[in-house]
Formats: sequence, structure tokens, C-alpha cells
Amino acid sequence: MSLFADYISERENKGIIEDANGFASFYKLNDSVVYVEDVYVVPTMRKKKVASGYVDKIVELSKGQGFKSVYTTVKPSANGSTDSLHAILNYGFKLKASDKDAILFEKEI
Repeated sequence: MSLFADYISERENKGIIEDANGFASFYKLNDSVVYVEDVYVVPTMRKKKVASGYVDKIVELSKGQGFKSVYTTVKPSANGSTDSLHAILNYGFKLKASDKDAILFEKEI
């Protein structure tokens, strides 16, 4: 992991999956839910299932620790949010709730 990823992991108690293609950060929301906070993939590797690979790893780790669901959100006003929505829905996440500028998705694992 990068020095910054080590810092975030230690300082904020978040899990980080990172390689040359990008990263994903996640954390325990409660005893049964893991929240995927951020996923970033370098532009040249987008649309090549890199992000879903990161989420696969998060799901694998979460299942192994007894979690039942994974949550993530999209901010519709964010740059690239349409692509994020497509990826989240294609991965099998379902709409959980929405607010002014946030959409919450859940995937049971």
C-alpha cells in the first residue's frame, strides 16, 4: 500500500485495496454492514472491470468476517456519476434510499 493508504487505514480505521490501477476504501458501518466509501480507477483502466474486482475483494473480506450487506452511495451531481450508477446497478446493488443529492445502494452478501 501507499504511504497515504497506510495513513488512512491507521488514522480512520478504514480498509484500503490499492494497486497500480486504482483503489477502494471501505469501513464497518455496523455489526452487519460494510460501507464502500470510495472507488477510483485510473482513466486508462476504466470499463475493464477493475472497480468490480475491488468490490469483489471487499465482499470476500466482509463475508469472511460475518457481515451481511455492503452499502455504497452515489452523489448524482458528482462528475462521472452516471457511470458510477451503471457500475453499481450492474454489480447487483439495489436501491435502499435516496435524499437530495445522495442515493444509497445495498447488496446482500
